[in-house]
Amino acid sequence: MNIKIIGVGKLKEKYFKAGISEYAKRLSRFCKFEIVEVPDEKAPESLSQAEMDEVMAKEGERILAKIKDREYVYALAIKGKERSSEEFAAELQQLTTYGHSDITFVIGGSLGLTPTVLKRADTQISFGRFTLPHQLMRLVLTEQVYRAFMINEGSPYHK
Repeated sequence: MNIKIIGVGKLKEKYFKAGISEYAKRLSRFCKFEIVEVPDEKAPESLSQAEMDEVMAKEGERILAKIKDREYVYALAIKGKERSSEEFAAELQQLTTYGHSDITFVIGGSLGLTPTVLKRADTQISFGRFTLPHQLMRLVLTEQVYRAFMINEGSPYHK
């Protein structure tokens, strides 16, 4: 199985890198795991809606260029469906059972994801209504993917 996270922007914080690195190491016994960073679009603090749309469109093009046709895509979006860790684990298990061995998660930049990326996604997932920095979301998502594998293995990690 191949798990890929596509994230907008470069992860700079050492503590996030260290956490993701630890979970990536743990995940290596279950899957090939990678994080693909696409450049974020520089934008001033105050943007018009048209400027925001243009920023998201450019980031969206970069994201879509990193997704292959055969990949099952989860878009992280506030309006996506919330799942418990157990539901998420069962969903990943079911995807692999039915032939989806390439699973990709997309985390947008500070403005979110463009409608074209959301349309390409097979499903949208939400981690709640909180707004989290996209750098922190990479760490949270990586941990939840690891947790899903541990749940499916019957490990006590989840308790």
